[in-house]
This record gives sequence, structure tokens and C-alpha cells, in this order.
Amino acid sequence: MPVAKNTGRRSLLVTSAALLSLSVTAPAALAAPNPPTSPASPTATPPARMSSVGGARLGLPGTQVALAPGVPVLPKDLTARSWIVSDAESGEVLAAHNAHWRLPPASTLKMLFADTVLPRFPKDTRHKVVPSDLAGMGAGSSVVGIKAGGTYTVHDLWLGVFLRSGNDAVHVLSRMYGGIDQTVRDMRTHAEDLGALDTRVVSPDGYDEPGQVSSAYDLTLFARSGLQKKDFRDYCSTVRAPFGASEIQNTNRLLSGDSDVPVYPGIAGVKNGNTTNAGATFTGVAERKGKVLLVTVMHPEKHEHNEVYKEAAKLLDWGFQAAGKVAPVGELVPPKSATAGSAAPSPGASAGQAARASGGSGAGPVASATARSGGVGIALAVAGGLLVLLGGGAFLINRRWPLPDLMRRRPRP
Repeated sequence: MPVAKNTGRRSLLVTSAALLSLSVTAPAALAAPNPPTSPASPTATPPARMSSVGGARLGLPGTQVALAPGVPVLPKDLTARSWIVSDAESGEVLAAHNAHWRLPPASTLKMLFADTVLPRFPKDTRHKVVPSDLAGMGAGSSVVGIKAGGTYTVHDLWLGVFLRSGNDAVHVLSRMYGGIDQTVRDMRTHAEDLGALDTRVVSPDGYDEPGQVSSAYDLTLFARSGLQKKDFRDYCSTVRAPFGASEIQNTNRLLSGDSDVPVYPGIAGVKNGNTTNAGATFTGVAERKGKVLLVTVMHPEKHEHNEVYKEAAKLLDWGFQAAGKVAPVGELVPPKSATAGSAAPSPGASAGQAARASGGSGAGPVASATARSGGVGIALAVAGGLLVLLGGGAFLINRRWPLPDLMRRRPRP
């Protein structure tokens, strides 16, 4: 994807040194304890039974992990209401805590929005914003600064969505797509296809709305599906980029760093969020020594600065130590359309757009017979200590849902 010269990007193939060079100046228990509950907050108590999509253990409240000799213990100071750590390649869930608890998602829901809408428009499409494009945004929404009367490319708008979590950019793209209602309908359809049955979409931007919920499990499915799309990978891994006359920086602190959170070695996205009802939410993907993990953390009860990133980093550290040693407690299910053997372009994409996307910027899930029998996935390697994106590869994302060729060689920006 062509990008401006000043755009910073994290790859799925990274060494610690490469990441730090791009960063902004910037006796243990056997399992994590249950998060503390508050009598004043009834939503802080998970339901006794939840969805069992992905495995029966994932429908149980509390921490689910297969303890055995040689398996490292989970961090004991986790306070999130819900979290999940999974292998992005095999789809195995390594450990989880209330994985299917239906909670407000905040802006992590924008992963589903992007996975649904990205294939619809070429990124060089230009749009002049009218006042109605920006109507209906919730009070206090995060914005990137889009102005009525201004003309923006779709590329600009997606930078606003991923880097600044701009609800204004989401609303403009939704109006271009066919309106808020159409976008919500298609997001619901896409979530159902992905097996994300905990999710109910009310607003495409993730703003707090009555009945709008998702789960750590579902958010992980959205990230895994979105990462099939080249543009999605590029945007979610961009650290900073020009926007208008200024520069914007990604608010994902494991990607961009902060005073109390260093850039996480191997991080490559994906999306963060924060609202009154949701608290802080985060889904991230990282690679270490050829292993790719996904983590989702929802609503830490500990109200320290950047707590959601600190807990996510601890879980990623545990996951990389436990990978290959711990038995899975569940799995990330493939989309219904993939198991049926059909291609699955995002809702709203025309046949021509889907065909173009399959070979370029917006590739949706591909599940051909050839791919199902072998397939390629996220290919990861470290070449000479450089940050690179590799084409081809030999990693199968899921036995039942192999991904298309995801990586192309790209020099470090």
C-alpha cells in the first residue's frame, strides 16, 4: 500500500531492536485470580453460563487454563473482567478469562467496521464532506478533526479510524457506504458469519449505546479476520502519519509507546478503545521467534494509567512462554462461509470489488479447495535484523480456515 514518507509502520516480523528504533520517544499463583467485583457495579459479575462457541470451557466463568508441569503460571495481578490469549496461526486458545462475557466493546468494535467496509472503496477515492456526514456522533466522541466542506481520500479516513479512533471518520465512511443503518446491518451480518455470536452492533463506531456488546472472544475473531486484508494490516500497524497539515500518532500504546509503557517487542497492531461503560479495551497481535499471538483485554478494574496495555503485555509474555507447552482450552472458529467452502467478501462489496480485493488491497477470506488442503498464512521471519514483510510462507492460520498469501516483502520505512 503506498504510504507517505513519514508514515511509521510495525510489521508482524520484528525484532526488539527494530521496534525500538522506530518507537516514539517514548512465588506465583497457578492462575490469575478473578477480577474484584464492586457491589455498586452489577455488570462486574459474569453470568454463570456463557456461549460455548470455540469450546465448552470458554463458556465457563473464571480463568480457563490447562495447568500441567512445565506450563508457566499466569500473572497473578490481572484485573480485567475478560481476556483471551490465542495462537493466531493454529487458532488454539491458550488461556482465557470470561472469554464470552458480553461487554461494551468501545472502539475495538471498529475492527469489525473496518473488516466489513474496507473492501468497498479504493483508497484513492475522494469525498467532500457535508454536514450530514457528521450528524449523530455521540457527545465526547474521539475525532480526528474532519471538517464539513473538506475533501478527504478514503486513505485519509482510514488513517483517522485506525490511528485516532476517529468517530468522525467512521461516520463519513458509513455515509459513503450507504448510511449508518446499512453499515450496522452489514456489520451484524459479517459478525454472524465470523461466528461472533456475542456481538450486537448498534453504532458502527463502538460508542456506548444501549445493547451494544461484544466479547473478548469475538473481538479476537474480528482481528484475525481483519488481518487477512492487506490494507487492514497496513493501517493497524501504522505508528504515525500525516493528516492534513499535521501529523497523527497511533493511540495504541504498545505500538507507539508512552512514558510508562514501552513499545512491545514484536507488536503489529491491532486496536484499542475506551468509553465510560466499556472502560479500556484492547486487542493486539505480536510475533516472537516465529510465533504469532493475539490477545484481547476488556475493562481492567485497576484504574492505573495504561493498565489495559500493561495487562495485555503480561498476557503476551505469558503466551510466548507457554506456547508449545500448554494444552489449548478452546479454539477460534473459522467463518461459516469458509467452512462451507465459499469465498467470503465483506458485506456490501460488489463482485468486481471482491475480485479486485482478492488480489490486492482488500482481500477477504479465501477458502478454496487448494487452500483448505494446504494453504499459506501469515509468514514470519527475521531477515538480517531488519523489519520486513515476506511474501509466500508456510504457516497455516487454521486447519479449517487457511488464509491467503498475506505478506509481501516491504523495506523498512
